[in-house]
Amino acid sequence: MILDGKATAAAIRAALRENIAKDREKAGRAPCLAVVLVGEDPASQVYVRNKEKACADAGIDTASYRKPASIPQKELEAFIASLNADPAVDGILLQLPLPEGLDARPCIDAISPEKDVDGLTAVNQGRVAMNVPGLRPCTPAGILAILDRYGISVSGKRAVVIGRSNLVGRPIALMLGSRDYNATVTMCHSRTPDLAAICREADIIVAALGRPRFVTADMVRPGAVIIDVGINRGADGRLCGDVDYDNVAPIASAITPVPGGIGPMTISQLLVNTEKAWRKKLLEK
Repeated sequence: MILDGKATAAAIRAALRENIAKDREKAGRAPCLAVVLVGEDPASQVYVRNKEKACADAGIDTASYRKPASIPQKELEAFIASLNADPAVDGILLQLPLPEGLDARPCIDAISPEKDVDGLTAVNQGRVAMNVPGLRPCTPAGILAILDRYGISVSGKRAVVIGRSNLVGRPIALMLGSRDYNATVTMCHSRTPDLAAICREADIIVAALGRPRFVTADMVRPGAVIIDVGINRGADGRLCGDVDYDNVAPIASAITPVPGGIGPMTISQLLVNTEKAWRKKLLEK
């Protein structure tokens, strides 16, 4: 079974569009996402355009801000603080990575947790760890959303997460192992000994290490569910994931493709978080 992130994300956008249209008059306005792009990195510009397009499709307004790569650290943090104070802004997206010379962590933590629609502030990461309500990191939330969409239960299953980043690996390991999902989770990384043997014990593998086609067929038990978070460009110039898709797919019971898998789901959860922040502020007083 191919887990179609593109189709699932489209369904999520449609549901958001309907819910926003229904409650927009009561709220007084549509949700608004402030998008901050620093510098002129071509890949970041493409990502931002895709996110803005998805927002428009879901009925979410965007306020776009372009800042030069030369902006001083304190000035960028002060600008983020001004967005925190703006009542017309429900969510703040700071496109990463930042240009060289800027420290992303203080900029991320300058975002109000209630407007942190990427779920990357220390406060919201802590809420993941404590399993208390908050805005969840988009990629891990997208992984869980696509599993839910296809009716794949993880309760009682053994999950292996390859990668320990704050963006994906750590939060998805915590979320899968929470009382909401009840998986037994092993988080692996570049220094994990005998990684292949650990993977072969897994019912679910989440590959999020950023190495093209790293997970090979000999690492996968028959019937495993494979979630491929990676987006790489292989030696042949084609986009590929962290999983050797062609050889792993015939073994797996379900797998996400690259592209068209977790990428669209990540953007869909950015929209979900923006709508959630808007709803909490204007409709759940």
